[in-house]
Amino acid sequence: MATTTNSSCTVSSFKNAIALITGANKGIGFETARQLGKQGIIVLIGARDKIRGEEGVKKLKEEKINAKYILIDVTNEESIKQAAEQTQKEYGKLDILINNAAIHLEGEPPSKTSMDKLRQTFETNFFGVFAVTRAFIPLLQKSTIGGGRIVNVSSQLASFGNNLADRNKLAYSTSKVALNMMTYQFAKEFANNKSTIKINSVDPGSTQTDMTGNNPKFGPIEAAAEPIVYFATLPSDGPSGQFFDKQKQVHAW
Repeated sequence: MATTTNSSCTVSSFKNAIALITGANKGIGFETARQLGKQGIIVLIGARDKIRGEEGVKKLKEEKINAKYILIDVTNEESIKQAAEQTQKEYGKLDILINNAAIHLEGEPPSKTSMDKLRQTFETNFFGVFAVTRAFIPLLQKSTIGGGRIVNVSSQLASFGNNLADRNKLAYSTSKVALNMMTYQFAKEFANNKSTIKINSVDPGSTQTDMTGNNPKFGPIEAAAEPIVYFATLPSDGPSGQFFDKQKQVHAW
């Protein structure tokens, strides 16, 4: 790891670092992988669909990005275990983990939201993130970039201070609120254990993706990925345990 120092912080080179992005075959996950890859980072395209995952890898390789598909279904613990074992076998470490995979199923008022939708949403957006994070912590502890980095992709709908939050998204919103508390709790554990792993939640903002119906009034996917990439490549004195918006400012909880 090459390191230089400027007036405000220590800046580290992440060239040849290993990054795993879940849900990376399309959307914000794919663009995040592309931007990381342009920095010389080896990107592991995590996806549960092999065909789509390998199509994503092919596109990245056409841009001279070092990318590889890795099968991972965040709702399946055996799949997560096998992905961690594969990463250990092939790379011996992980430097960056981006928990991007998420689902949004509902648009009805809270009182009309079914238990099934609530459970499905939390299974991916919360329990899946927890399972992946826990499985990859041992590999992140072996990071050679001065400490692993974890980014949990959150949402402005997780902020109680966001007056624009759509309260017809009970399952999605509450799953992201829980995700942010998970981020905080892991950060406290890492700090107490004197671990160099940094973990933050990042709100990429409303974006033109399949989840939003590619609504043209929302921001471009390139802009959404940029803050995720920024926090995935934080210097050694960067923050941890925070919730940031797309302008990289601390978000209102």
